[in-house]
Amino acid sequence: MRYQGAVLKILLRTLGVGLLLCGACSPRTSDPSVDAQQGQSVAEAMSAPADQGFARALAPRAFVFPQDDGPHLDFQTEWWYYTGNLQDAQNPQQNYGYQLTIFRRALQSDMPERTSDWASRQVYFAHFAFSDIPRQRFFASQRLSRGAAGLAGASPQRVWIEDWQIQRTAEGFRLQAEDDALRLDLTVQSQKPEVLQGQQGLSPKSSQPGNASYYYSRTRLDTRGTLTWKSESNAAPTLPLALTGLSWLDREWSTSALAPEQVGWDWFSLQLDDQRELMLYQLRRQDGTVDPVSSGTLIAADGRTTPLQATDFRIVPLEYWTSPQTGIRYPSQWRLKVPAQQLDLTVTPRQADQELRLDFTYWEGAVTLKGQAGKQPLTGQGYVELTGYGDRTQRAPR
Repeated sequence: MRYQGAVLKILLRTLGVGLLLCGACSPRTSDPSVDAQQGQSVAEAMSAPADQGFARALAPRAFVFPQDDGPHLDFQTEWWYYTGNLQDAQNPQQNYGYQLTIFRRALQSDMPERTSDWASRQVYFAHFAFSDIPRQRFFASQRLSRGAAGLAGASPQRVWIEDWQIQRTAEGFRLQAEDDALRLDLTVQSQKPEVLQGQQGLSPKSSQPGNASYYYSRTRLDTRGTLTWKSESNAAPTLPLALTGLSWLDREWSTSALAPEQVGWDWFSLQLDDQRELMLYQLRRQDGTVDPVSSGTLIAADGRTTPLQATDFRIVPLEYWTSPQTGIRYPSQWRLKVPAQQLDLTVTPRQADQELRLDFTYWEGAVTLKGQAGKQPLTGQGYVELTGYGDRTQRAPR
């Protein structure tokens, strides 16, 4: 496959933002020519200085829908981030996980205007990952394009890179993406109101003013659609396969960067079977401590929210997994405790290998949970993202 390396290198250099995400790239891009930058860790990319010519997230703001489903071009970076756990509609014991994320990154704020139809100040970048749990396989691919000539763009109605898209429907949104192995076509419909994360939607990422994002989530999305394997060599059942499940959307926009002492993060989005949801993230420092700006939110069955500070919860790794491909060692099971809410949960990956070992290397995958809420047993599912545990240069011997 071919890269549009001039644009990709700009994007990877400038993708240094205080996001609770990472960049996963595969040798699949939309624009042709030139080489891609590789071997850069997520932490390195996210530590690039922010462009001070863009707006900063400094104080809470009013959120307005559907306008805030569209782009915020006065900020340097934003994303539309879907993850979900799916089941075969005919055989619910067959489980799958997916991620579809579209990022927008503005280039330099002082770039001169150009009249060409191909000229754009916006670069769009997408990740599509799929966990085939029954066969213990993991797929990941990416696309990249300029926001010009209809190749990519965003509005409150649609966000797209070529034929990968998130499109508003009468009931919710339709998600469509495919790679060389499979095609996923889903519709999602929210069962709860939007959740404003952090301080009424202002989510600090360090103690520095403006090092923050505006952040909202849709935490319980009823999901239905189809999975189509594109090659008989996948040894999959007769398809297209009807799927059902639950998804989660995170929306953030910002002009910020990781603080110098921060090396990465652990992020959890959990859908509890008692109709509550739990979002937690901890930013890790170089000295092994947790940054005090780490936070979370507990969402009640009726949609009411309880903000959580770093001192309100504890995340303890119980097991580890070392990637045979990169040699990176990740936590692979966790105990989560929220004492004031009487929550004590064990979170376990549906499969160990959900590592995106592409231009950026990180782990993001489907998980299950079990534990207790007080004296009542509790189960659920969700997604976990792990960054800053190593980079692509740390490979195991072949």
